Amino acid sequence: MFKLTLSARVGRIKPSSTLAVSARAKALKAEGRDILDLGVGEPDFDTPEAIKDAAIGAIRNGFTKYTATDGIASLKEAVCEKFARENGLDFTTSQILVSVGGKQSFYNLAQALLDTGDEVVIPAPYWVSYVDIALMADATPVIIPTTIEQNFKVSPEALDAALAFKTKLFVLNSPSNPTGASYTRAELAALGDVLRRYPQVLIASDDMYEHIAWGDEPFTNIVNVCPDLADRTIVLNGVSKAYAMTGWRIGYAAGPAALINAMTKVQSQSTSNPTSIAQVAAEAALRSGTTFVTPMCRAFKARHDWMHQALTSLPGVRCRAGDGTFYLFPEMKGALKNLGLPDDQVLAEHLLEQTGIAAVPGSAFGAPGYLRFSYAASDQILAEAIARLRRFLSGEVGAGLRSGIP
Repeated sequence: MFKLTLSARVGRIKPSSTLAVSARAKALKAEGRDILDLGVGEPDFDTPEAIKDAAIGAIRNGFTKYTATDGIASLKEAVCEKFARENGLDFTTSQILVSVGGKQSFYNLAQALLDTGDEVVIPAPYWVSYVDIALMADATPVIIPTTIEQNFKVSPEALDAALAFKTKLFVLNSPSNPTGASYTRAELAALGDVLRRYPQVLIASDDMYEHIAWGDEPFTNIVNVCPDLADRTIVLNGVSKAYAMTGWRIGYAAGPAALINAMTKVQSQSTSNPTSIAQVAAEAALRSGTTFVTPMCRAFKARHDWMHQALTSLPGVRCRAGDGTFYLFPEMKGALKNLGLPDDQVLAEHLLEQTGIAAVPGSAFGAPGYLRFSYAASDQILAEAIARLRRFLSGEVGAGLRSGIP
């Protein structure tokens, strides 16, 4: 009898926790449960009509064939123009790779750059896929923990202690998923001073949430602050968050041409080109400027302010205000103690089963004792979620659930 033996590689990785929570919430909704999904990592706004029209036009014009693996020329030109216009960064199209979402961009990077034994330094809390994608490349993740007291930002001293001769990649995500924290120019400059002492280390700057930001300073990339690090930095971004295009699956990377060529080779043997129609839509998005982005960001900021105040008023909860994204990442250790629950994973399960609130455990982001709540939802849903959460944390388990939240 045949016995299936899976690879050691797949045994080292876990399914995406955020996608798992979203799938569970959708399944419970389909069963008729009254679920408030605050686990989803996507804007609740619709893709703008002009972007959809561009995609419809592409279909009607028969633009439905294979494209170049690295993306159509006009989209790559639009990416270069975006970097020049919005970030003051100068790239040529030979330095651009368009992929099937930001996740594939990072996967391509890991496969092209990392070998067995290489170390990837990742500050925690981190986006859930960094660690597992590094493991899929047979590399070793080195985690730098941060806390709410540190505003979830790594210090130069901690970075210096984590970097070593085996370090091949340092990952920097600002504004951060899951915490919403952004690095200031001074903080980036201090990290740059450390990185200069380790010339073998490539820097991956994940800027996916750059347009959903409202910190005291405008969004800044580490290359803006440390231009001498440009030749060892790869910038990762996409249209998913800024233009409410998560399902369109278009991300892009910009960096050294030799690295981009290697990443393109990886992509040629996996997905090949991103969907032709989605590429046309992404080009329309990038050329549209901030007409759509600005009001969406304003709405997220208003929700953030209300949600942050509401969370900080709950028993056993500590919450840092974010500088961007559409997540808050409260510490729930006091609540765990009050409720007699062992960890954040059990807490998230109880919340879902007993109150209908879907949230992602902090453990998924390398930060036990926290929860990630998305406020990419209507004001009514957020208000109902806080009301249920308050009853739950006060010991009224499962009390007062109601249905019909639109």
